[in-house]
Amino acid sequence: MQVAKGKVVSIHYTLRNDAGEVLDTSEGREPLAYLHGNGNIIKGLENALDGHAAGDNVNVTVQPEDGYGERHEALVQQVPRTAFGEVAELAPGMRFRAQGPQGEQVVMVTEVGEQEVTVDGNHPLAGETLAFEVEVSEVREATEEEIAHGHVHTAGGGHGWRRRAGGHECAAV
Repeated sequence: MQVAKGKVVSIHYTLRNDAGEVLDTSEGREPLAYLHGNGNIIKGLENALDGHAAGDNVNVTVQPEDGYGERHEALVQQVPRTAFGEVAELAPGMRFRAQGPQGEQVVMVTEVGEQEVTVDGNHPLAGETLAFEVEVSEVREATEEEIAHGHVHTAGGGHGWRRRAGGHECAAV
């Protein structure tokens, strides 16, 4: 069976940046399962996997426009420390949900001052060229429920969050 829209695809992967550093990998873990054609993984990787089958190995370089987009310096802002309310200990790397003109977005604290905190609304991999080494481990038909929900479910039923290549997925737990 080939990777195509509406199929559940399971992959093992290693993600590297331009410097060759490993950013993420499924090594030692279960393969990542996603519903192909639903935007559950970044566009460049999804497009590269189209038409492949279980057992195929795929190496793909994904440019920023097909990954996490270009970096936008306008998304780096200084906000009053008071905007964090009751959070006693702020540190670089902490993430928060913030309400902006375009709606809710995730921001990461990059610097903490006495009065102001610098936050970055860019995805951590924005502007990065990404290199994926992928092994397609399984391709199967999606269930009606998976198609209706737009994501993969596992045997237990229900929903929960779990990691995925390039973000998160809602998966059964």
